[in-house]
Amino acid sequence: MRGRRADDASMKDRRRRDGGGGGKFSRSSSSFTFSFALFLLCFALFSVVALSTFRLFGVSFRPVLLPTWRNPTMNAISGEYPLSRIDLRASNSNLSPAGLRIEEAVAFPDSVLLFLKPQSFAAIANLRCIYFLSQSAESHLSLPALSSSSASSCVRCPLPLKADVFNISLSETSLPQLPPILPLRSDHLAYASVLDTRDNTTVIFAKGHNLRPARLSNPNSFECIFGWDFSHPKFSLSSEVLSAAQEIFRCRTPLSILQRRHNSPSIFPFVSVRFKGHGSIPLPSIARPEPLSSPQMPHRPPKAHLMCVCTMLRNQARFLQEWIIYHSRIGVERWFIYDNNSDDDLEQVVQGLFTQWRIMISLHEWPWLKTQEAGFAHCALRARESCKWVGFIDVDEFLYFPSNFKLHDVLRNYSRSPSVAELRTTCHSFGPSGRKTAPPEGVMVGYSCRISPPERHKSIIRPEALNPSLINVVHHFHLKDGMKFVNMDVRVMVINHYKYQVWEVFKEKFHRRVATYVADWQDDENVGSKDRAPGLGTKAVEPSDWANRFCEVNDTGLRNWVLQAFVDPNTGHLPW
Repeated sequence: MRGRRADDASMKDRRRRDGGGGGKFSRSSSSFTFSFALFLLCFALFSVVALSTFRLFGVSFRPVLLPTWRNPTMNAISGEYPLSRIDLRASNSNLSPAGLRIEEAVAFPDSVLLFLKPQSFAAIANLRCIYFLSQSAESHLSLPALSSSSASSCVRCPLPLKADVFNISLSETSLPQLPPILPLRSDHLAYASVLDTRDNTTVIFAKGHNLRPARLSNPNSFECIFGWDFSHPKFSLSSEVLSAAQEIFRCRTPLSILQRRHNSPSIFPFVSVRFKGHGSIPLPSIARPEPLSSPQMPHRPPKAHLMCVCTMLRNQARFLQEWIIYHSRIGVERWFIYDNNSDDDLEQVVQGLFTQWRIMISLHEWPWLKTQEAGFAHCALRARESCKWVGFIDVDEFLYFPSNFKLHDVLRNYSRSPSVAELRTTCHSFGPSGRKTAPPEGVMVGYSCRISPPERHKSIIRPEALNPSLINVVHHFHLKDGMKFVNMDVRVMVINHYKYQVWEVFKEKFHRRVATYVADWQDDENVGSKDRAPGLGTKAVEPSDWANRFCEVNDTGLRNWVLQAFVDPNTGHLPW
């Protein structure tokens, strides 16, 4: 009996060890059930984390489901375009054997700008713009392109009459017609972006939110969006807006975007801005962050240039040589020219200035209308690493030193004061001075009569001392806390502004003003503004006494100095 009990106990022990009679199969089933339950639990936890907002390095990462272009909200913006933008983009993937494609199209009030890839094809001759006015392939219009440029990879097409909604393509006799694309609206668009590596922020320039001039807006009302295609219902990254002013938004840059700068610097996602709130959509965007070259070191090297100049212009090539040669002789070392839709020979003039005079000029395409403030902010960021001081002046404005001071002496003097960040310089406005045709010797020698009281001022700034919001009102910037401006003594430095030239030149101001918050002169708005010519109204009609207007003081100071310092003694000619 005792032996039997021992056998029974031994059998029970074996069953306990084997899992209660199920043997190996029962133990495996139990392990599988436990593993599957653990997998479901992990998957549920991962889903909660992945679909929620979490913070990493101060950036809010939120997978955002973005709406497609074809939905009721976007149709209200797009005007019921006959084809969806995402479908058209997809059709661009298989193009001609040469690989030519239309990357983006933007509709302006009087033209359509097409951005091509690869860039070398933008200068093809005899390009024609093809407009599809409905979904029917037979309903189309063909017009010759207005201009093209290989330097900017752009083709400009005329705006078709009576066609608010259309798709656009290009054709040429030696190339097949490209698949059409839907133009975006230029007044509802994120159009440029800069990656500021000093503080790892992204600056976005965008039209469509209509913020007030010269004032900070509440950044908490917006968020920045990073993604590859905002018309696709896919995940994107959102990040905090740090400042919002005018058309400029500064955002925290997601860590993955910063890493891309080192791993894939040529491939950045699109960036945009949207209002916070349920159902809000980002502005359409063609903007990808452009990394600024900024040395990552505790002690930055000295800046290469003491004085640089930024300007924005349209069709001013004929005046450029005098303006640049003169200022380069008095101490300006580098130029940043923002071309606002010129159709003259600007590129050839710039190339000639470099070839003959070795003048450092960066020519930057900036086609966006009424965006001078945004362009100047963009330029200030680009110039910051290489320029200690940057002047923001127009092509008809010339620095003059009545007491024979030198530009570099003035700048070095104020460089000794770390808190001085802006030199505000008075402008004297010159009139036609009795002339009816443009002076062949140039404006400085040709015009010598001006209005007595000064009009406004222009500024020379330290770019690193600007307020991070980059607010500016064309004539001056907002500065960082603790920084100050200085009003320059007119006996030391002044600007001769050849504003009211002969009518042939002056009437071009009626085309369009470049400043965002300044009314065009054709509009019956702010007629009494100092930006306008007194008494002209809204029509480009020459007054009978135009040649003798705006002449109160005979001021030949700069004229006399130029004739003394610039005339070639052998030929008697000025260098321009």
